Amino acid sequence: MSFPKYCKYKESGVRWLGSVPGQWTVKALKHVFTVVGGSTPKSEVGDYWDGEHVWVTPADLSSLTGFEITESSRRITTAGLASCGTNLVPAGSIVLSTRAPIGSLAIAGTALCTNQGCKSLLRKGCAHPRFYAYLLSIVGEELNVRGRGTTFLELSADALGAFEVVEPDSDDQAAIANFLDLETAKIDALVEEQQRLIELLKEKREAVISQAVTKGLNPNVPMKDSGVEWLGEVPAHWTVSSIKHIVASPVTDGPHETPNFPDEGIPFVSAEAVSSGRLDFEKKRGYISVEDHQRYSLKYRPQRGDIYMIKSGATTGVTAIVETDDDFNIWSPLAVIRCNGSCDPYFILNYMRSRNFLEAVTLNWSFGTQQNIGMGVVENLSVPVPPKIEQSQIARALAVQLEGLELLSAEAETAIALLAERRSALISAAVTGKIDVRGLVTQPEAVAA
Repeated sequence: MSFPKYCKYKESGVRWLGSVPGQWTVKALKHVFTVVGGSTPKSEVGDYWDGEHVWVTPADLSSLTGFEITESSRRITTAGLASCGTNLVPAGSIVLSTRAPIGSLAIAGTALCTNQGCKSLLRKGCAHPRFYAYLLSIVGEELNVRGRGTTFLELSADALGAFEVVEPDSDDQAAIANFLDLETAKIDALVEEQQRLIELLKEKREAVISQAVTKGLNPNVPMKDSGVEWLGEVPAHWTVSSIKHIVASPVTDGPHETPNFPDEGIPFVSAEAVSSGRLDFEKKRGYISVEDHQRYSLKYRPQRGDIYMIKSGATTGVTAIVETDDDFNIWSPLAVIRCNGSCDPYFILNYMRSRNFLEAVTLNWSFGTQQNIGMGVVENLSVPVPPKIEQSQIARALAVQLEGLELLSAEAETAIALLAERRSALISAAVTGKIDVRGLVTQPEAVAA
């Protein structure tokens, strides 16, 4: 879709803005909004919390999917507000995270207050919150480079107030905000469709895997009760064992110590490198020295075909397989399953990705500060064992079926990325005046007053 341009442009003198419509002005943000900081009571006295006032933090802002915020993870009492000298900011104010991650924002849908990690922009004159929310949503990098600090980046009130923005007249702001409300809603709807497709493909993938690794490829084969409630029936000629009987060595893990991380050396991976379901060295924890690698290898040395399962944290149960002969080592959050000669590791990998096995993991994990499952528990989980030639046939058949599903999923992910780029580019073009959208939408009531 092509859009008209304004009749006349001028140089703004601001790098990120470039040229802007001739009738627009360029101002420091402090001349458009009053910048107000937040604060937190000095004492975590219980009476200060669970009160009547919404209390917003950067975490609340970064988890939003839309612009408006009316609730948060905590509420504060009037006494709590008084103790830290913070006032409520009115509805319609823009609330911006000014501590890492700098740039998350929302429009207050109700009067609220914030902690010191946020600053509120109280509008002056004819400033339209949604126009400036759109504008500020695309300048995260510009705001971050203005942050200062050693422990964490923080954007000061002075730096935020000095940030230069455009100020179209009130009608132009309303027209642009209305247009972006409509167009971004269309893009967001397309993104939701692609996200739903990805979820459906994930469910299909799980169903295909579960069917193949617990029922086999022949739908007419005689079945028998496996004797395991969460496994159900399996083909009559299969056996059912426990993981400890199909491994070449006991299930183990990486070292339970934090090594030094030099700038180069042997790649050292943890749960992050497995969280996507494949071994991703781009997400390695860091490097370890050759000496540490040799010492850790006395306990375990990676080998092609080893299966890793995350055994603690939010991604407990996620698996990946080693498909390299390069040197690397692993940390303690990963459990290692090394199959013996009776099993095809790709069959076992697929089984460990089945709904049945993941249900067993969920039933058997424990909770401390986070969910986890012990290696002894993993060793005792049941596994169906077809004849090895049949295992390989199932693994090959799944590789073909899953490749098609993964291709569709990758295409959906690409579509989402392109839509995100389109959304950002459209917002940028509209709020900086590179396109003229006036008159394309006539619904002024859609803009927050």
